[in-house]
Amino acid sequence: MGDAADVTFEKAESGASLTYPKQCSALRKNEYCLIKGKPVKIVEMSTSKTGKHGHAKVHLTGLDVFTNKKYEDICPSTHNVEVPNVKRTEYQLVDITDENFVSLMDDAGEIRENLKLPEGDLGQLIQKSFDAGETLVVTVLSAMGEDMICSHKKVSD
Repeated sequence: MGDAADVTFEKAESGASLTYPKQCSALRKNEYCLIKGKPVKIVEMSTSKTGKHGHAKVHLTGLDVFTNKKYEDICPSTHNVEVPNVKRTEYQLVDITDENFVSLMDDAGEIRENLKLPEGDLGQLIQKSFDAGETLVVTVLSAMGEDMICSHKKVSD
């Protein structure tokens, strides 16, 4: 047996779990769940009747919150599925580097510089507004240890 001093405990950031369980039949459209380990927003769901043996089945269709890729799953209505803790945080856009990293400031004045400008239309709109000297607030979506800028709005002075 090892000495008690040899024991190490791993802890998650802020003590919060990345997911929590929820009964499949309690899920609703526009809520989040995990399908194939990916955080998705449910866009379609249907329930089939119980068969001769077993449970009613719930057919879930969801879009990955980060890539918009479509995922589908079927699970018994009485079983639990994992639901990601999804958080939205607003930051003021301070700067955009040449490598497309953004500097963001939260309400407490803390600066965060580990996110890239999103690709595609959203990133171009943010860059264009920033270049025009507009004051912007961006919304960062956080789930499963990943973060992504998902929207922006202009702040009126």
